[in-house]
Amino acid sequence: MSTDIKAPTFPESVQDGTIATWHKQPGEAVSRDELIVDIETDKVVLEVVAPADGALTEVLKGEGDTVLSNEVIAKFEAGAGGSAKAETSEPATEQKDEAPAESSADAGDKLLSPAARKIAEENNIDPAAVAGTGKDGRVTKEDVMNHVKSAGSKPAAAPAAAAVPAAPEGDRVEKRVPMTRLRKRIAERLLEATSTTAMLTTFNEVDMGPVMELRKQYKDKFEKIHNGTRLGFMGFFVKAATEALKRFPAVNASLDDNDVVYHGYQDIGVAVSTEKGLVVPVLRSTDNMSIAEVESTIRDFGLRARDGKLGIDEMTGGTFTITNGGVFGSLLSTPILNLPQTAILGMHKIQERPMAVNGEVKIRPMMYLALSYDHRLIDGKEAVQFLVAIKELLEDPARILLEI
Repeated sequence: MSTDIKAPTFPESVQDGTIATWHKQPGEAVSRDELIVDIETDKVVLEVVAPADGALTEVLKGEGDTVLSNEVIAKFEAGAGGSAKAETSEPATEQKDEAPAESSADAGDKLLSPAARKIAEENNIDPAAVAGTGKDGRVTKEDVMNHVKSAGSKPAAAPAAAAVPAAPEGDRVEKRVPMTRLRKRIAERLLEATSTTAMLTTFNEVDMGPVMELRKQYKDKFEKIHNGTRLGFMGFFVKAATEALKRFPAVNASLDDNDVVYHGYQDIGVAVSTEKGLVVPVLRSTDNMSIAEVESTIRDFGLRARDGKLGIDEMTGGTFTITNGGVFGSLLSTPILNLPQTAILGMHKIQERPMAVNGEVKIRPMMYLALSYDHRLIDGKEAVQFLVAIKELLEDPARILLEI
């Protein structure tokens, strides 16, 4: 019995999606709950799984096509895999005597997956020259990639009629690929933030010595007591930011047209870098979270973000954002606002520098802090005092616990 495979129900904030990758092709056996296709939206990658054991009979939306919420993207038939393919094999056999060459070409197209065809076209590879290892001799994406590697990534020779002057091998190579929906959405949001806000950045520096000493003293015991959760720096920064946000409500506010929305809670977004782009999952009510809860939640966010498992509800909302460029070696930067929030804190690399301490020059582990804020709502005085409050809390971590 044939059933429809539909795109998931998108949240209100997501208008449509794009077919990213078909993991199964028509006629290929699939098990219940096995991944069939990935659909990329502006925020996350959604997975569609098989409703039962069986096989796809028809793919209605190819890779790169736009789909709407609950739109039919494929036909599925429960039962043994390959049954649909067997039904279509007889007509091909009947036409074999009439047009052998044409029939052979059609069969080659049918045995080449869309992803494999795309890679073959990009590398100018003749599909007939690639040995297929998939079901019924199907040429998979991995087959084409292995063929490219074995051939030294050299394109196949073009026909003489279309010959063009060859560029020097390994020189001036260009590759054009479409921008992903997530990357396009990130670009739109960043451009909107820079063009619609009066964004300004103020800087300060913090001596990370006290936090590092505290972490060194208790990290082993902390990890043992909290079931393997490691004590990092982000927990201290989140708790320090939470206390500072309570003191300066304007930094925790957002703008809605001509209204200022003051939030009586602290929901802090933590920027996480993935291969597909930057995502910002949100820690809810950080005032009620312990440092251990902050660290374990951030670690969980990071793992699921890299696997594309974060839900849209986990990345919406937020009253303030922290981004850590220091993990990549950044010494100083000016972070861009995460709208509709009015401020974002940038962490950076810890660098040992000579500092004047009580009249003496000492080498201290220092970190530059950057606070970008919307000057339409936050005055320079508030922004500077907010950053100073974070600096003071981190240089005397006991104050975080005592809330002083």
